[in-house]
Amino acid sequence: MDKVSEESIKAIIAMLHENLSEEVTVDDMAHVARFSKFHFSRIFQRATGVSPGRFLSALRLQEAKRLLLESSHSVTEICHIVGYSAVGTFSSRFKSMVGMAPVDYRQNGGFRPAPPAVNGPTIIRGVITVAPEAQDDPTFIGVFPHRIPEGLPALPTMIPHAGPFELSGVVPDDCYVLARSFPRNGTESIAVYGPVSAQPESPANIALRLRRIREVDPPILPALLDRESSQAVGLPV
Repeated sequence: MDKVSEESIKAIIAMLHENLSEEVTVDDMAHVARFSKFHFSRIFQRATGVSPGRFLSALRLQEAKRLLLESSHSVTEICHIVGYSAVGTFSSRFKSMVGMAPVDYRQNGGFRPAPPAVNGPTIIRGVITVAPEAQDDPTFIGVFPHRIPEGLPALPTMIPHAGPFELSGVVPDDCYVLARSFPRNGTESIAVYGPVSAQPESPANIALRLRRIREVDPPILPALLDRESSQAVGLPV
């Protein structure tokens, strides 16, 4: 992507951050970017991996997550602050993308309840690598049905630092493995690998190289793993 297009996309994303409560259409975004609607949608998808509408929805839910944890606004008030007109639609969308209802997310402090223990053969093993300065950052690993993580992951795991890992249990065919670091200093890093086909008799072997999150990356919405697992690897809870 050329620099002009990339800067235009970043400017649109900044504009979306400032107008989460407003009704913003793809036509509006394309007009501000001074591109045709078709061209704008194409370069936006190429830069971010998702459509403009889906990116805006993710930004709204990211802000809703923040407000649920950091404000005293009611769920209804937050629904309107982030641009939804119906609480039912907001709550349904939040649960689908974050993996928990808004009220539960607030009550659990942003952490999901502890998942049930999984017993079984290793089906995915791999190695996570990262820049030396981030080597000791706690890292989350989860399996999702799509490249863009949403909802609750399969086989959620926290490891204390980058390095080898193994996942045991059952995953859907052609799934994606997400790794996300939680830096003690600096910016979060992510990596996505897939699609992966893994079977007990033939475990997948993968390599994930973490990279710093960029402005054009859509927000990572799924709730954090349970408090105990997060605390065990050094996350503040």
